[in-house]
Amino acid sequence: MSEEHQEVPASEEGPVPVLRWDLGLFEQIVRSFRFPPEWDARYPAQGQTAADAPPGYITLYEDFFLQGNFRLPATNFLGSILSYYQFHISQMSPPGMVRVRHFEFLCQSHGIEPTVDKFRSFYQLQRTMGFFSFASRGAAKKILLNPPKSFHDWKPKFFFIREEVVPVAMTFREWTEAIPKEDLPIPKTALWYQQLTPTPNRVFGENVLVAAKMSDQWSPSSREVPVLKLGDQG
Repeated sequence: MSEEHQEVPASEEGPVPVLRWDLGLFEQIVRSFRFPPEWDARYPAQGQTAADAPPGYITLYEDFFLQGNFRLPATNFLGSILSYYQFHISQMSPPGMVRVRHFEFLCQSHGIEPTVDKFRSFYQLQRTMGFFSFASRGAAKKILLNPPKSFHDWKPKFFFIREEVVPVAMTFREWTEAIPKEDLPIPKTALWYQQLTPTPNRVFGENVLVAAKMSDQWSPSSREVPVLKLGDQG
């Protein structure tokens, strides 16, 4: 196996991002994240764009997985975010995915149910360069520290997969549609708000995401037990 096509490792800190996107690396994604055959993940044909997903399929980006801790099938929380903001997952940028999954991880690690209303206490919808993401709400504390500063050439690194992996009905949001300015009260006295302390962005391996209920891709033959640690406590 060439140096370019080494297996994507799944350490405690998560897989190492790759810098190129070709058929070999797509196949690594399929193997590393255990896509079953019925999901029918497809590498795009020459000349196809991210907008060319066949009927019954959606477009996903490599950096969702390698930088944003995204896993399939998508969690109910991610589905609720897509339903509330009324945009398609293929319209979300990797920075948006990072913020959604980081928030979900914080909630799950503290035993707090992640909800759209809680998420909106920290973030507001924004759009940049044709994609939707989320910006910190000015009056709220910043819970995401050290987010990725850039995503290198992420737009060409896409593939198609059966739409059932995201269990919500999604619509494409018009780019010209106005985004209402939300002026929400910040629940500073709520216990759950106080518990969600600022935390650096990290890319986690499967053991951590399984323990946080953010992935069900755990090998039945594994002798390891997924454990989530907060500080020195398991």
